[in-house]
Amino acid sequence: MEADDTGGPETIDWEIPPEYTVASAVEEHAAAVGDRVALSFLSETGDRAERTYADLRDDMHRFANGLEQLGVGQGDRVMHLFPRHPDAFAVQLGALSVGALLVPSSAMLQPADIEFRANDCAAETIVVHESLTDMVEPVLTESPIERVIVLDGTGAVADDRWTTVEAVMDGQSTAYDGPDVGAEDPMSINYTSGTTGKPKPVLHKHRWQYCFNRVNARHWWGIDEETDLDDELLWATTGTGWAKWFWSPVGVGPTTGASQFIYDGDFEPERFLEVLEAEGVTKLCAVPTQYRMFASADLAAYDVQLTDALSAGEPLNREPIEQIEQIEAAWGVTPRDGYGQTETVALVLNTPEMAVKPGSMGKPSPGIETTILDVDDEVPVEPGEIGEIAVPIDSPAIFDGYYEKPHLDDRTFSGEYYRTGDLASMDEDGSFFFFEGRADDIIISAGYRIGPFEVEDALVSHDAVAEAAAVDSPHDERGSVVKAYIVLAAGATASEELKTELQEFMEAETAPYKYPRRIEFVDELPKTSSGKIRRIELREQERARFG
Repeated sequence: MEADDTGGPETIDWEIPPEYTVASAVEEHAAAVGDRVALSFLSETGDRAERTYADLRDDMHRFANGLEQLGVGQGDRVMHLFPRHPDAFAVQLGALSVGALLVPSSAMLQPADIEFRANDCAAETIVVHESLTDMVEPVLTESPIERVIVLDGTGAVADDRWTTVEAVMDGQSTAYDGPDVGAEDPMSINYTSGTTGKPKPVLHKHRWQYCFNRVNARHWWGIDEETDLDDELLWATTGTGWAKWFWSPVGVGPTTGASQFIYDGDFEPERFLEVLEAEGVTKLCAVPTQYRMFASADLAAYDVQLTDALSAGEPLNREPIEQIEQIEAAWGVTPRDGYGQTETVALVLNTPEMAVKPGSMGKPSPGIETTILDVDDEVPVEPGEIGEIAVPIDSPAIFDGYYEKPHLDDRTFSGEYYRTGDLASMDEDGSFFFFEGRADDIIISAGYRIGPFEVEDALVSHDAVAEAAAVDSPHDERGSVVKAYIVLAAGATASEELKTELQEFMEAETAPYKYPRRIEFVDELPKTSSGKIRRIELREQERARFG
């Protein structure tokens, strides 16, 4: 890849082959390197499984043939609800091969969430793991779902709507001659987290995965035509129900022909370090919380052979810099942040060639023209000012609208830019971006614009604070003031003295107008199923009190 004089990538080729799909990429890899391991799977109990690219091709074809016999075809919506699993790719790519749209769902959802999604996109088929069927059973009478396909299913079925993945694939051919599906055909409906309202159905076409190959794989994971994939093993710790699964396990592995490791177990730093060492993982993508917990372990006790460490899912903020430096000293690599959304590929990232600037998301990704606009106008902000991250609406790196929601499309694509709803600022050179929070969450106090993330970031650096959320609270003179909801760290006790201490601490850490004039200690913060803080609930609470 080419690099400019700042260490960032210079250009990108957006010539997307019209016939491109991830399934077609897998077929190419199976023909070229069929015996290469596509995925190596390890369960929490130590069970192992392995799939080569030839296995993956054959299994996705068998599942596609079985789906077609069930009557699932082009344009149908297929929900899936299963943990990390060795057959996850076969199920997903098999459904895509028949021209269906995948609707990923997280195991952290509730039956009401499943019902909402099924009704919203009119899904008639769901693939669910045997351990999660109790989430599906209650919604069958109130949703259009008419086929339930159970992964690892062995028990008796309630009626003829139920079958198993094994039964669907049994006796099917490993060759598949399906419909002509290409880059401009619909691929998936990924629902947003719902931080400010009902989750929205984000529609992506197959070209989305090609864009991951050109941006995420090359400029974030560091995989290009010169990479010796026989020496690489990738591990992204995400689950199958999140957009991040399409960012990395689907968007990087099968598109490049790389080998991936999948571990289905809860995060425990020592256990994950053991796995990193034993499996020989070379490229890791985890969330900042996991990196912070890694740093609390005895890193020197593990012979980790990483060449790249990536961070995604939440901002890699300034607070854990000291801990990140411990990781760099032990592993010889610095975790590199990347920013994007359910709606996009990586819009801002730290490439392998760049020197990481602590607390920054990195620089705009090549070929996307990511910028920061004034929240009230379509003009770029000056360095140091807070604005909204935005992308030209004709960029190939963003989504194709909301599924059957023209009123949302009209609102979202009415201007020249797709506005992400996320706030950021630039450094003095106008090159590195820093995350500041959600645009909906911006606090305007006495004329000052304040991003909640900087306030929260500074608060959690205090030993007494475990979590923090900053919102605007109505005020007669200032219009609004910063209100901080705080979850205390173990051993800390709520008191008026601690409130004063935290306010004085914040006045020293941030600009004077940013410190929280109101503080409330709480046991927990309201969050979405994906763990994002629902500041909208806290704002409504403040309006009820002071509005």
